[in-house]
Amino acid sequence: MMKFWRENVWAAGFAAFIRIFLGYQWLSSGLPKLTGATPFTAEGFLNNVITNPVMNKATGEPLYPLFNSFVEHVALPNIKIINILVPWGEVLIGAGLILGTLTLTAAFFGLVMNFMFMFAGTVSSNPWLLLLGFIVVLAGANAGRFGLDRYVLPWLGKKTGGKLFRRAEAGPAFRVIK
Repeated sequence: MMKFWRENVWAAGFAAFIRIFLGYQWLSSGLPKLTGATPFTAEGFLNNVITNPVMNKATGEPLYPLFNSFVEHVALPNIKIINILVPWGEVLIGAGLILGTLTLTAAFFGLVMNFMFMFAGTVSSNPWLLLLGFIVVLAGANAGRFGLDRYVLPWLGKKTGGKLFRRAEAGPAFRVIK
């Protein structure tokens, strides 16, 4: 099954459709934060994470104390950096997925952001985006076959001397070295 997802041209087409849809979701979320009339700030959202953490209904204890501690001691004191990273991250993830450029990297950081939002207690569309992101990661480099990865990854392989990427003998035009 993994061979199908990582090498089959039909799986590449399906993964391309999913990654483009997923990229649109990220891009449409990030662009208004960058171009909006009022500047984006995550301060209220992060303060709400601290004052209203996700709680275990049975014990009344916070479910994600490590995440809450991270927000309180790292994210909030560095809110200016967070206010830059969130919208730019969403835009870059969206652009990477839509264009098929560094697809696995974009999908990975999209998954990380989705998990952060879910740890904060916002469910909304995050489970769907997680599921779609996992499908893109499952497809591996094949997800970018119909995108710029077809050209970017071999170029990166040449530039790094084959340490990160190298040409495969058969199958897709490239593969990630483990």
